[in-house]
Amino acid sequence: MTDQPNWVRLHREFDAPIDVVWSMWTDPELFKQWYGPMGMSVPTAEMDVAVGGTRKINMTMKTPEREMSMWFIGVYKELNAPHRLVYTESMCQPDGTLIPPQSMGMPEGSPDITEVIVELSEEGGKTHMTMVHVGVPAGTAGEGGWNQALDKLVAFANGRG
Repeated sequence: MTDQPNWVRLHREFDAPIDVVWSMWTDPELFKQWYGPMGMSVPTAEMDVAVGGTRKINMTMKTPEREMSMWFIGVYKELNAPHRLVYTESMCQPDGTLIPPQSMGMPEGSPDITEVIVELSEEGGKTHMTMVHVGVPAGTAGEGGWNQALDKLVAFANGRG
């Protein structure tokens, strides 16, 4: 038994060069094309991709009954293009003011600041990606959302590779 939490850890394989997959994470216009679960769109992706640079993302979903909007803000902690990307992520108001994740329906005990780690490698003409979201437990709705987003990423990147 371990004391280490079981955070979301997902793997994907791409039929696209590593530089293409890297750009999907670091080019705001490309990021907007795939990020978020099915049915969500990303009208805003502000990304200062540099160590210490900030990122601010807005995801929305419109249904006949309502429109839902979620804002996220974070800071880039590590960049080693095209192999490793680390950034923090927190829920926020549109002006960037942090809000507790529980206010958006996340379970009690969810951390205010999480960390996303993306690692890429190439082998045999394919790009392999591991994404870990520290602070989001495996088996939660957060993992389901990431799976949907990463499936969209694979389809989009493979179409550009």
